[in-house]
Formats: sequence, structure tokens, C-alpha cells
Amino acid sequence: MNLGSQSPRLATDGDAHDIGRRIRALREERGISLSELARRAGIGKATLSGLENGTRNPTLETLWAITGELGIPLATAIGSPASRGTPPAPGPVIHGTAVRGTLLEVFADEGVTYELYRLVIRPGVPQVSPAHHEGVTEHVTVFAGTLSAGPADAPLRAGPGEHISWRSDVPHSYTVLGEEDVQASLLMRYPRR
Repeated sequence: MNLGSQSPRLATDGDAHDIGRRIRALREERGISLSELARRAGIGKATLSGLENGTRNPTLETLWAITGELGIPLATAIGSPASRGTPPAPGPVIHGTAVRGTLLEVFADEGVTYELYRLVIRPGVPQVSPAHHEGVTEHVTVFAGTLSAGPADAPLRAGPGEHISWRSDVPHSYTVLGEEDVQASLLMRYPRR
């Protein structure tokens, strides 16, 4: 499956509006101004304002930056599949530079929230992710293709049927090794703060 020249964005404008509303509410709950969150996340104030108003489609990179600064799991901003129907339907498809991810499930255990994603990672360009909040870990199982992923200074390698994991409270990346898209699952583990 090739992502081609598809622009990195969410699947629908309705998703963007809902995400923007959630981000604004989470920011306001924490007493953080729009300017301050934009500064901390390293994005433009106009970009954040557009996202909160639902007039701009957020990219995966922008969502990671915002949710990292708010100290929340990505699913809190994009909406849990469990809130979309019973049985849970997959959440929105989010696009980054190289990664297309679909949130499949969110579940919680005592003191921990987990998010399960289906990933398609295209070759030719790395997906760079900022550090998530302290204690967050990522667990990737590769089904097709070969992947180099993990901390920027010590990436790990996995092929079909292999699993890798790392603490993602440091900058990290995903890079396809070869010409074939990587098909994988990603389990993110967020300790509650």
C-alpha cells in the first residue's frame, strides 16, 4: 500500500472539528493560554488557533507536539474508538510525514492507558516524533516490510514477525528499510500523571 503524494492530515473535516474542540477544552482545563501552548509545542499560534477552530486539519506531528505538552495520550485528543459505537469502530486515520495510523482501541488499567494503532509506514522519508511525557513506551510488531525505529540515538530494527519496544520519552523515529511499505501494530503505554 503506497501513500503516494497524499497530504498529511486527518481523514475528514468532521474529525478535525471534534479534535479542535477537544484540544481547546484540554488546554483551557489546564489554564494554558493559546500562545503559551503554541510556544511550548513549537507550532505557530495561528496554526493552533486554526486547529482549535476546526478550520485546519492537524498532522500527526502537530498532534504529537500538542498532546505531549498537554501530557495526554494522543487518543484523548483524537477521540477513542470506544466512543464511536459498539463494538468499537476504528478511530480516525491520521497521517504524518511517513506514517498513516488508525486508532483501533483504547483501554485502561490501574494507573496506565494503552492505545492500539494499525500503522502503514511508507519508504523514502523518516517519521520523526518528539519526546512524549515521562514513562511513555512504544511497542511495535511488524507484519510486513523492515523497520528501523526507536530512540534517535539508538534505533532498533524489526522485520516481519518481530517486535521492538522502547521508552518514547525521548525523540524517536520510524524509518522503512527497503522499498516496501511496513505494515505494523503500535501499542502505546501511557502512565497516568
